Amino acid sequence: MSLSASTFARLLALLSGVGFNTDVAAQLNLQPTDKWFEGKLVYSDEEEALYLRRHDRALARRTTEEIYDTREAIAGAPLWAPLPAAQPRKRTIAQATLDDASRYAAANNSSALIVWRNGKVESETYFGGRTRTTPIVSNSLSKPLTSVAVGRAIMLGYIKSLDQPVADFITEWRGDALRERMLVRHLLDMRSGFLRQGTSRGASDILSRSFLHPRHDEIIVREYPVVDEPGKRYEYNNAAYDIVAVLIERATRRRYAEFVGTEVLQKIGAMGGTVWLNRDGGMAHAGCCALLPAETFLRLAILTLRDGIWEGVRLLPESYVSEMRSATAENPHYGLGIFVAGRYVERRGFANPDLAYPKTLHAEPFLAGDLYLFDGNGNQVIYVIPSQDLVILRTGNAPPSANGVEWDNSYLPNSIMRGIVKDRRRSLPQQRQGSTSPASTARWLLRGAAPRDRAALAGLAR
Repeated sequence: MSLSASTFARLLALLSGVGFNTDVAAQLNLQPTDKWFEGKLVYSDEEEALYLRRHDRALARRTTEEIYDTREAIAGAPLWAPLPAAQPRKRTIAQATLDDASRYAAANNSSALIVWRNGKVESETYFGGRTRTTPIVSNSLSKPLTSVAVGRAIMLGYIKSLDQPVADFITEWRGDALRERMLVRHLLDMRSGFLRQGTSRGASDILSRSFLHPRHDEIIVREYPVVDEPGKRYEYNNAAYDIVAVLIERATRRRYAEFVGTEVLQKIGAMGGTVWLNRDGGMAHAGCCALLPAETFLRLAILTLRDGIWEGVRLLPESYVSEMRSATAENPHYGLGIFVAGRYVERRGFANPDLAYPKTLHAEPFLAGDLYLFDGNGNQVIYVIPSQDLVILRTGNAPPSANGVEWDNSYLPNSIMRGIVKDRRRSLPQQRQGSTSPASTARWLLRGAAPRDRAALAGLAR
């Protein structure tokens, strides 16, 4: 069985949250990966039959959730309470701006739009019958959650550091010249050396089997190809994040879902949900596939904004969030599970910047160069702007793309920043190519900055 590029592009969009939708994929002549790898491992007849059913279902269905046939609960806070809301007269953003943002979200197939600033929710809107307790299909919004879980494991001493070899936990890789060089950070910053995500050539393709198979974790450990030296090339793939679930379970001797629920969600007072397992009692998918309420993801973003501290308690190691926000030379827009503003490009995608993969429109530079994003398939995005103490969340299905109109990834953060009417702070705009660096500009501004601006400027000045 051989799939067309557009068909498998749809499959990848449905399954792995890689940041493009069917409308875009249909217009793109996607090229296959340079090499094709056939899965060689064979499991029981029952498990192979389940894999083929999932494969066929993934091609036939149009929503990701329909393939999540086995799930495990992620326990949230037992006494959940909503985040504090700003009284109308104390909002810092103009009501007209918030109304405009809500209209933009509604017109773009959104399920939720939440605007949070200075410790309070200034606007919270749900669409299509959803509520604040409705779980969303997170797709790659799960990757920042996984990155936070690794930070928590480091904080608790289960993992030594981001620079610990993965082979300390995936001991099957000891003695392998390439896999032994893979560090924990390489899984999170997509420089693992793993084969990149691309078009598949059928049900036997390793790209399909390493995601849909009920033994997908074993397939990644035992035969997913390492095609580059770890740390030397950025290539987006789900395998790097899915293997983190194996790493965390081996490091902590706890179930991935239990660890995330107990050590992350409950610590920040968040609601829980479920995560897709490859089989009953099997391994969680850590690269996607957590079904959690939008407000839970908002809390995760706030945790990073607060440098890993929640209500005075440090949950993540010092400098860990700084590591999450630090891009690599191989991709100046990607850190550890999150995208960073970097220098302005009109279109930025999930894949290696040099590849002709789908890219999302940014009609203008971000008004805040310190902005970073949780970014998932369907333009599900959480913008975090430290210099304004501002978080903006939009979840939902892929926005429509017709008549020359498409999702603009700069619209919500820039329009909301322009609508700040109280406690407006100084933000350095995202720099264009060839312009003065944000760091040098920040160092200059620090000389006369107000105390409330100094922390954000100091972060940029490093």
